[in-house]
Amino acid sequence: MRFCPLCSGSSGNSTYIEAGNIRILIDAGLSCKRITALMNEIGADPAQLTAILVTHEHSDHIKGIEILSSKYSVPVYANRECWSAMRNQMARVKPSEICVFESDKTFYIGGVEVFPFTTYHDSVHSVGFVIRHKEHKVAVCTDIGHIDKRILEILSGCELVLLEANHDVDMLMAGSYPYLLKKRILSGTGHLCNEDCANTLVELYHRGVRNAILGHLSKENNYPELALITVHSALKAAGIDDKMQIALALRDQPTGIFEL
Repeated sequence: MRFCPLCSGSSGNSTYIEAGNIRILIDAGLSCKRITALMNEIGADPAQLTAILVTHEHSDHIKGIEILSSKYSVPVYANRECWSAMRNQMARVKPSEICVFESDKTFYIGGVEVFPFTTYHDSVHSVGFVIRHKEHKVAVCTDIGHIDKRILEILSGCELVLLEANHDVDMLMAGSYPYLLKKRILSGTGHLCNEDCANTLVELYHRGVRNAILGHLSKENNYPELALITVHSALKAAGIDDKMQIALALRDQPTGIFEL
C-alpha cells in the first residue's frame, strides 16, 4: 500500500492511496489541474484513478472533484446527505459515476475494504475513512471537532493515521478571526486543536498505532513547528516519544510517499 497526502489545509485537501491495482483519492479540494500536477509529482496518473471518496461537502475538500470525475470517468463516493448538499457542484459527474455509501457501514472497492465513519464537524454528515487492504490498515481523520471512545476504537490498530492538528487555541483566541468563527472552530463540531490531537495520539499509541501524520493545519492559527512540538511533548510526557513516528502533511505539495 502507498499513502500520500497531496495537500492538507484550509486551502485544499486531498490524499492519494494505492492498494494493489486500486487507486483512490480521498477528497480533491484543489482544481483538477492542480490535483493532476500533484499526482504527477508522485508518479500517479489521474486517468488511472479507481474512485474518489468524499469526506464532506466543504469546498476545500471537493473543489476539483467535478472536473476530475467527468474528465477521467472516475466514480465519486459520498453518503446521501453529502450528495444532496453538493449536487449543484457535481453537475458534470455522470449518473453512472455517482456512488452512494451508507456511513458507518463497510463497503468494498475491488479488494479494498472501506469503512466511512461518522465524524463531528459542522457539515451535513461528515466522515473519516479507514482503508484496509490485506494486512494493511490506514485512516484519514480530519475536520473533526472532538475525538471520543468510538473513534478511538475505529482508529485502533491502524498502521498509519492522518489526524487533524488544526490550531493552537491561544493563537486562535488572540487572532483576527471574528468571534463567531472562533466559536465555531473551538466547538465540538469544529476542528481539532494541537493539544487534543496530541492527547489522541497518546491514546492511539496504546491501541497499536505507531505512525501518524498531522494534517489540516491552519495557516493563520498554527505553525508546523508548534504542532510538532505540542505532539512530541505529549508523547515524551507519556514516555513514548521514541516509539511513535510523527510526520507533518504539507499545505500545498505532496508530503511524501509512505510505503506500507
